[in-house]
Amino acid sequence: MAAGVLALEDCRHLTRRLERDLLGAGHRVVRVPTQLMAGRRGGRRPGKSDPIDAEAVAVAALRHTDLPVAELDGPAREVKLLVDHRRDLVSERTRVQARLRWWLHELDPALHVPSRGLRRYCVLDRLEAQLADDHRLVARLARDHIGRCRELTRQINALEVELRPLVHRLAPTLLAVPGCGVLGAAMILGETAGAHRFRSRDAYARFTGTAPIPVWSGRSDGKVRLNRGGNRTINTALHMIAVTQSRGFGPGRAYLDKLTAAGKTRTEALRLLRRRLSDAVFTALRADESTVKASADSGTGALAPAA
Repeated sequence: MAAGVLALEDCRHLTRRLERDLLGAGHRVVRVPTQLMAGRRGGRRPGKSDPIDAEAVAVAALRHTDLPVAELDGPAREVKLLVDHRRDLVSERTRVQARLRWWLHELDPALHVPSRGLRRYCVLDRLEAQLADDHRLVARLARDHIGRCRELTRQINALEVELRPLVHRLAPTLLAVPGCGVLGAAMILGETAGAHRFRSRDAYARFTGTAPIPVWSGRSDGKVRLNRGGNRTINTALHMIAVTQSRGFGPGRAYLDKLTAAGKTRTEALRLLRRRLSDAVFTALRADESTVKASADSGTGALAPAA
């Protein structure tokens, strides 16, 4: 391996600080996926140890010349951290809402709470007013849960407000894709971490889990099977875009109608639409990265946030 090139096992939650120090010192760092180290137990030395792991990393790095190259953290990681934090808060709010509905049902089985109503301030205020004079323990617990729902909703909305100008600045072309909103674009932007890492749109489709897997065993006759791998966060965002377009908010509706007329089920048609959207998203990300880079090279700084 060339001088100045270091290989690390790809476990960024542990090696991020080391990668940053090595890159700052001028070294080139490549990441070795853990799957390429699966044969380390078949060496001459049995067991597992740091020397055995280091040798496995070196052998894999010498054998594979197209390993991903580490880069310094950029705005895309900021987007990912905000999206991940928002997802954690949404999950916590869902748990709190489930417990709150249980307490409300115990207090009054006839009480009607609208679907998704516990994320609306007006519904929370109405429930709190109804429970204000109830001194039972269950009512007190329900009031505590109402306050927690209100606080979590405030934090979730604040994170979305923080994400909006950042995504508009980094991915205006991606936002122009019909059906792609700020949250969907933020999920794609943060998980992709740079479209330049992928050699083609087909490689990106494999990463997003939208590329079907060929069936090679037996008489396959060119058949494929569903890809359940890939990045499921991006796959979810692409599905959100596909469903939005299927409702008439983009070119996907005509494409779905064409597929269903040809005998495809709606599920199969949505899968094919996700594959097409993966290509559109990849093209948009490449265009946005070129624009941001050109803006930085010209000395004008980052793009101004969209209005």
